[in-house]
Amino acid sequence: MTTEPQHTRTGQYWKGPVQLRGRQIPEKTTDERLLEPSQGTDWVHSDPWRVLRIQAEFVEGFGALAELGPAVSVFGSARTKPDEPDYELAQDIARRIVEAGYAVITGGGPGVMEAANKGAYDAEGISVGLGIELPFEQGMNRYVDLGVNFRYFFARKTMFVKYSEGFIVLPGGFGTMDELFESLTLVQTKKVKRFPIVLVGTDFWGGLVDWIRGTLAERGTISEHDLDLLHVTDDPAEAVDVVVRANRSRRREEMAAAAEAAARAGAGGPE
Repeated sequence: MTTEPQHTRTGQYWKGPVQLRGRQIPEKTTDERLLEPSQGTDWVHSDPWRVLRIQAEFVEGFGALAELGPAVSVFGSARTKPDEPDYELAQDIARRIVEAGYAVITGGGPGVMEAANKGAYDAEGISVGLGIELPFEQGMNRYVDLGVNFRYFFARKTMFVKYSEGFIVLPGGFGTMDELFESLTLVQTKKVKRFPIVLVGTDFWGGLVDWIRGTLAERGTISEHDLDLLHVTDDPAEAVDVVVRANRSRRREEMAAAAEAAARAGAGGPE
């Protein structure tokens, strides 16, 4: 007599670099266990080990991506189907990113992420996926040729910002909004400088941008010039061009600043 499993989880599940199937799939993600309220005093003994795991996750990410070179991250819905317009649009954008001399970074999953990785792969560029442990099946799409799986969202987010020179954001859900608003906050607070953020799809993003302008800016909860942090377009060529031009401008400014500093040092002035 065959005993049926007590749960219905199937497929593959990534827990950091470890792949699990069937009965090995856990009931809770690593993030969920980290954030749930502590029971008793066991956390005193377990949390220091979590710190080491978090440290290892950063080390693995830095090690894998340190020599990547210039890259652009593409975000969008994991639910987008291959026969939908946004899938084709993401491929086109990724191809243009590669042609401009950049690698393409996505979350490594299905939908828009898969499409962008496919566009980079087909254009013979570097196709990167930064996966995340989730309580439902996702896995790394087949077009990723450099993949890193993370347990913790915050470690993964750090890699997106650290190794990208801009974000291009297609229609998506909560995860896409999370990445969008985190990057906006980092730029607004000057934690990162000159980081271009492009929203692709005026019909999708128009209502959100109108709300930001008509509610946040109107009430003074953001500054009027904060609206300049977002560029909205329907044109894939324009989306990529915004990122390329912003980074060319940033590099010119950095070179000018370095030359000025060298000149001051040569003249005996303060560094």
